[in-house]
Amino acid sequence: MARVSRFEIDLALGQRMAGAARRSAVASGALVSVAIVDAGGHLVVFERMDGAEIAGPVLARDKAFTAVAHRVATHELTDLVRPGAELAGMNSADEGRYIAFGGGLPLWDADRVIGGVGVSGGSSEQDVAAATAALAVFTAALSA
Repeated sequence: MARVSRFEIDLALGQRMAGAARRSAVASGALVSVAIVDAGGHLVVFERMDGAEIAGPVLARDKAFTAVAHRVATHELTDLVRPGAELAGMNSADEGRYIAFGGGLPLWDADRVIGGVGVSGGSSEQDVAAATAALAVFTAALSA
Protein backbone atom coordinates (compact mmCIF):
# COMPACT_ATOMS: atom_id res chain seq x y z
CA MET A 1 0.00 0.00 0.00
CA ALA A 2 1.34 3.44 -0.94
CA ARG A 3 1.88 5.95 1.84
CA VAL A 4 0.37 9.37 1.46
CA SER A 5 2.32 12.25 2.91
CA ARG A 6 0.40 15.41 3.77
CA PHE A 7 1.63 18.75 4.96
CA GLU A 8 -0.25 20.04 7.99
CA ILE A 9 -0.33 23.31 9.84
CA ASP A 10 0.81 22.57 13.37
CA LEU A 11 0.81 24.88 16.36
CA ALA A 12 4.41 26.05 15.87
CA LEU A 13 3.84 26.97 12.22
CA GLY A 14 0.53 28.63 13.05
CA GLN A 15 2.21 30.72 15.73
CA ARG A 16 4.94 31.83 13.30
CA MET A 17 2.28 32.74 10.76
CA ALA A 18 0.28 34.73 13.31
CA GLY A 19 3.45 36.52 14.38
CA ALA A 20 4.17 37.57 10.80
CA ALA A 21 0.62 38.87 10.41
CA ARG A 22 0.90 40.78 13.67
CA ARG A 23 4.23 42.35 12.66
CA SER A 24 2.71 43.45 9.34
CA ALA A 25 -0.24 44.99 11.16
CA VAL A 26 2.05 46.86 13.57
CA ALA A 27 4.09 48.19 10.64
CA SER A 28 0.91 49.53 9.02
CA GLY A 29 -0.50 50.96 12.26
CA ALA A 30 -3.37 48.46 12.56
CA LEU A 31 -4.58 46.52 15.60
CA VAL A 32 -5.83 43.13 14.44
CA SER A 33 -7.05 39.69 15.33
CA VAL A 34 -5.48 36.75 13.48
CA ALA A 35 -6.92 33.28 12.99
CA ILE A 36 -5.11 30.31 11.46
CA VAL A 37 -7.38 27.34 10.66
CA ASP A 38 -6.90 23.81 9.37
CA ALA A 39 -8.52 22.17 6.33
CA GLY A 40 -11.78 21.76 8.24
CA GLY A 41 -11.90 25.43 9.21
CA HIS A 42 -11.06 24.67 12.86
CA LEU A 43 -8.82 27.04 14.79
CA VAL A 44 -5.17 26.12 15.12
CA VAL A 45 -4.01 29.52 16.41
CA PHE A 46 -5.82 32.70 17.37
CA GLU A 47 -4.32 36.01 18.51
CA ARG A 48 -5.93 39.35 19.28
CA MET A 49 -3.68 42.37 19.67
CA ASP A 50 -4.27 44.58 22.70
CA GLY A 51 -6.80 47.24 21.76
CA ALA A 52 -8.05 45.45 18.62
CA GLU A 53 -11.71 45.84 17.73
CA ILE A 54 -14.23 43.61 19.49
CA ALA A 55 -15.61 42.24 16.21
CA GLY A 56 -12.17 41.07 15.11
CA PRO A 57 -12.15 37.67 16.78
CA VAL A 58 -15.32 36.57 15.00
CA LEU A 59 -14.43 38.20 11.68
CA ALA A 60 -10.85 36.86 11.59
CA ARG A 61 -12.04 33.31 12.27
CA ASP A 62 -14.84 33.59 9.71
CA LYS A 63 -12.54 35.07 7.06
CA ALA A 64 -10.20 32.09 7.48
CA PHE A 65 -13.18 29.69 7.41
CA THR A 66 -14.56 31.33 4.24
CA ALA A 67 -11.18 31.12 2.50
CA VAL A 68 -11.05 27.38 3.23
CA ALA A 69 -14.70 26.66 2.43
CA HIS A 70 -14.65 28.49 -0.89
CA ARG A 71 -10.95 28.03 -1.75
CA VAL A 72 -10.60 31.69 -2.61
CA ALA A 73 -9.28 34.90 -1.08
CA THR A 74 -12.20 36.63 0.62
CA HIS A 75 -11.59 39.94 -1.19
CA GLU A 76 -12.23 38.10 -4.46
CA LEU A 77 -15.81 37.41 -3.32
CA THR A 78 -16.79 41.07 -2.83
CA ASP A 79 -18.14 41.71 -6.33
CA LEU A 80 -19.68 38.22 -6.56
CA VAL A 81 -22.01 38.75 -3.57
CA ARG A 82 -23.38 42.17 -4.56
CA PRO A 83 -27.14 42.29 -5.24
CA GLY A 84 -27.84 40.70 -8.61
CA ALA A 85 -24.37 39.12 -8.86
CA GLU A 86 -23.66 35.42 -9.31
CA LEU A 87 -23.32 34.67 -5.57
CA ALA A 88 -25.71 37.31 -4.20
CA GLY A 89 -26.78 36.33 -0.71
CA MET A 90 -23.92 33.87 -0.14
CA ASN A 91 -22.51 35.99 2.66
CA SER A 92 -25.72 35.51 4.65
CA ALA A 93 -25.54 31.71 4.40
CA ASP A 94 -24.47 29.54 7.35
CA GLU A 95 -25.75 32.15 9.81
CA GLY A 96 -23.68 34.90 8.18
CA ARG A 97 -20.39 33.09 8.61
CA TYR A 98 -19.15 33.67 5.05
CA ILE A 99 -17.17 36.89 4.74
CA ALA A 100 -16.80 38.72 1.43
CA PHE A 101 -14.21 41.41 2.14
CA GLY A 102 -10.44 41.42 2.44
CA GLY A 103 -8.36 39.56 4.98
CA GLY A 104 -8.96 35.85 4.37
CA LEU A 105 -6.61 33.68 2.31
CA PRO A 106 -6.65 29.94 1.58
CA LEU A 107 -3.48 27.95 2.18
CA TRP A 108 -2.74 25.61 -0.72
CA ASP A 109 -0.58 22.48 -0.85
CA ALA A 110 -0.43 21.69 -4.57
CA ASP A 111 -4.08 21.23 -5.57
CA ARG A 112 -5.52 21.01 -2.02
CA VAL A 113 -6.53 23.71 0.42
CA ILE A 114 -5.13 22.62 3.77
CA GLY A 115 -5.98 25.67 5.84
CA GLY A 116 -6.65 29.36 5.90
CA VAL A 117 -5.61 32.61 7.49
CA GLY A 118 -7.97 35.39 8.50
CA VAL A 119 -7.05 38.87 9.70
CA SER A 120 -9.48 41.54 10.88
CA GLY A 121 -9.14 44.93 12.51
CA GLY A 122 -7.45 47.19 9.99
CA SER A 123 -8.61 48.44 6.63
CA SER A 124 -9.20 45.80 3.99
CA GLU A 125 -5.77 46.65 2.54
CA GLN A 126 -4.06 46.28 5.95
CA ASP A 127 -5.86 43.00 6.66
CA VAL A 128 -4.88 41.57 3.26
CA ALA A 129 -1.26 42.65 3.76
CA ALA A 130 -1.12 41.00 7.19
CA ALA A 131 -2.72 37.81 5.86
CA THR A 132 -0.22 37.84 2.99
CA ALA A 133 2.64 38.06 5.51
CA ALA A 134 1.28 34.94 7.21
CA LEU A 135 0.94 33.24 3.83
CA ALA A 136 4.62 33.95 3.10
CA VAL A 137 5.62 32.07 6.27
CA PHE A 138 3.37 29.16 5.27
CA THR A 139 4.80 29.08 1.74
CA ALA A 140 8.37 29.03 3.07
CA ALA A 141 7.54 26.15 5.43
CA LEU A 142 5.80 24.24 2.65
CA SER A 143 8.80 24.48 0.34
CA ALA A 144 11.40 23.75 3.06
